[in-house]
Amino acid sequence: MRTRLNGETGRREMEVIMVIFWIGLIIAFLIIEIITVGLTTIWFAGGAFAALIACGLGLNEFWQIALFFVISVVLLVFTRPWAVKYINPRRVKTNYEEAIGKRVRITETVDNQAERGTAVLNGLEWTARSEKEGVVIPADSMAEVVAVSGVKLIVRRVKQ
Repeated sequence: MRTRLNGETGRREMEVIMVIFWIGLIIAFLIIEIITVGLTTIWFAGGAFAALIACGLGLNEFWQIALFFVISVVLLVFTRPWAVKYINPRRVKTNYEEAIGKRVRITETVDNQAERGTAVLNGLEWTARSEKEGVVIPADSMAEVVAVSGVKLIVRRVKQ
């Protein structure tokens, strides 16, 4: 068994190893992307593909690795913002995100100092707290949700 790569045979073996390496990286990055669906590793799969092409063109390992990093960073910086904006733009908001900006009816006086207050949002009763300390919001008034803190709505009174 040969322990040292030399001559044309050694170079050919190294090329095969690099082709397998780049294909393996492409597959790994694509699998991670499929699992996470977060547009995080797809850019590195593109860089690995560019390095695979460089390998096929006969460039040495230094240039393959350099091309991998350059292409990955370029794809990440220049295409990720576009992809995040236009791919899956109809993402369903969570209850938390949908609550902000909605109007709610206060069902129990909101008083932060007394640690009490409830409001109804989408037919569900939530614990409510005033946005500003010392501001009491009476029952049967309307308020706007400005934030959600844990399981509490943070509200601001609105004029009816």
